[in-house]
Amino acid sequence: MRYPSLLAATSLLLALAGCEEPPHPAEDVQPDAQEPVDLEEQYRAPVAEIVEASGQADYAWSWLETLCVDIGHRLSGSESLERATAWSAEELGNIEGVEVSRQPVQVHVWVRGEESLTLLSDEPEPLAMVGLGGSVGTGEQPIEGEVVVVSSLDEIEERAADIDGRILLVDQPMPHYDAETFDTGYGATVGIRYGGPRAGAAHGALAVLVRSVTDDATSPPHTGGTSYGDEGGREIPAAAVSVPVAERLHRMIDAGETPRVRLQMQAHMEEDATSHNVIAELRGSELPDEIVVFGGHIDSWDVGQGCHDDGAGVVSAMAALRLLVEAGLTPRRTIRAILWTNEENGLAGANAYNDEHWGDGMHVAGIESDIGAARVIGLNINTEELREPTAIAQLTAIVNLLAPTGVRVARSGHGGADLSPMRERGMPSVGILHDPAHYFDLHHTAADTFEAVDREEFTQGVAVMAASTYVIADMPARLANPR
Repeated sequence: MRYPSLLAATSLLLALAGCEEPPHPAEDVQPDAQEPVDLEEQYRAPVAEIVEASGQADYAWSWLETLCVDIGHRLSGSESLERATAWSAEELGNIEGVEVSRQPVQVHVWVRGEESLTLLSDEPEPLAMVGLGGSVGTGEQPIEGEVVVVSSLDEIEERAADIDGRILLVDQPMPHYDAETFDTGYGATVGIRYGGPRAGAAHGALAVLVRSVTDDATSPPHTGGTSYGDEGGREIPAAAVSVPVAERLHRMIDAGETPRVRLQMQAHMEEDATSHNVIAELRGSELPDEIVVFGGHIDSWDVGQGCHDDGAGVVSAMAALRLLVEAGLTPRRTIRAILWTNEENGLAGANAYNDEHWGDGMHVAGIESDIGAARVIGLNINTEELREPTAIAQLTAIVNLLAPTGVRVARSGHGGADLSPMRERGMPSVGILHDPAHYFDLHHTAADTFEAVDREEFTQGVAVMAASTYVIADMPARLANPR
């Protein structure tokens, strides 16, 4: 079985765990309860101190450069990923009073190898492409075939007879970013990457090409995980093409031409390997058995440096912990910075942490940064509907304190993939909402590099991570619980 999609992997591994669920962190909440403490008044001074200190924390920018430039991409199972986990553990271990460990995690190992796509004609022409994570290769010989195009996953079933024996192109555009709702269109489009190869294989396609999941026509091709499911069906090569390539092939077919392409991919799976979650804990001053986790995922795809996805989230967590310690701000509750491994192609790190560490204490909240390094504009909360008004009120207080830095929104929304196994057990999860307007110009591409990060915006993100973590871990009531 190939690794399933991110969401499917989460549900599957939680179901297989078969363990008794401990009580939800805040199961005594009443619908009409109100937060009794004025958080803005109580935390105005420490938040201002955190914001000021973040501007002086030059080590954060230096760490980001080391992770992204010196170490580089961090594909699961790679030597570079393990250099990153060892390096980050060493840096975190230098922070006074912080206990650091590396949790072993078994991860799938997918290797890209050489790859190319060529438009066949009297003068063959290379086309911009990138293999999808988890794809099989083309074998000893490239695959050649006519291209057939569909405009959505739904159309594959209708065009089944046309697909058999051809190379399928799924040319489904990503909707443009909606600045009012912060909807990037990713959720409406990413299914072509997860499900396109499986659907094409079921109808006899030789291979599947998908339009990159971006609305930026200037963006390089976007990789990302795909899934063949666990039904034991055919596994065929799968790759993404740039937006102009997808539109060009579609236009040729609409004009009555029959483009032929040659696809060559050396992609393959190797034996599972041992990777590591990096865990750095600062014990709480009054409620050490209540735990607030925060962080990002340390693995990345291999086509860039993984700086927006998710080097910035990782380093923000590292820097936030050091910043709080150096400022003498030890919160009431225990805080754990976690650098999760294998988020991109399996979520093994998140599930391993959940399985092994859920019982360490009461996990009362989680915070994750995994949507780039642009300026933070808000905080998302993912919790039970009954608890949501209280949680939004608490986060609104934090947002108001951070308003001078540009933070303005507290809302219901995604909390982060690595938090999802614990969220299933009742832990409220907070997602740091970086401005997503241009995130999917870079996401999973060769353009995701250190040079694509704005230092001032990154520094603001460190401040938001540190302040949010401190207030949530220190405030009298637990997140999403007024008592």
